[in-house]
Amino acid sequence: MNNTTILNTFRFIVLVFFQVTVFNNIHFFGFVTPYPYILFILLYPLNTNRHLFLIFSFLLGLILDIFNNSGGVHTTACITLAFVRENLLKMAFGYSYEFHMMRITDKFSSELVTYVVTSVLIHHTLLISLEVFNFNFILEILLRIVTSSAFTIILIFLIIGLIKSPRK
Repeated sequence: MNNTTILNTFRFIVLVFFQVTVFNNIHFFGFVTPYPYILFILLYPLNTNRHLFLIFSFLLGLILDIFNNSGGVHTTACITLAFVRENLLKMAFGYSYEFHMMRITDKFSSELVTYVVTSVLIHHTLLISLEVFNFNFILEILLRIVTSSAFTIILIFLIIGLIKSPRK
């Protein structure tokens, strides 16, 4: 087992643990819930098997669906985000995104902000739309998407700031 596998396994377990025990119990104003577990999908290495990545994303969503009794909405959102991640990286970082992924947490840049914000919005839009699944509540859906996304984005950048490698 190499260091990348150990790091990703540790990241998977820690993010699921904190999502299930801490973040799922946070409901600001009754509807704002952060979902920073998607950081696993955002930071997963590019030089690995794509099929394995999709399986891990599926398992991430499935575990959260089991703990939340949410009927597959987390799984659908995770698989969708994992599937479009490469296109999001190309959009944010350009075609040299593979080089940037090596150093994605080294510094905050406009590319990183674009990547994280777009990814979170896609994930949350799908997750919350499927969760509510009633167009009579379109204002509530939009409000939950915007507020939960903003809170998740802030948390993701705080977590990235904490795990950022020190300057050499």
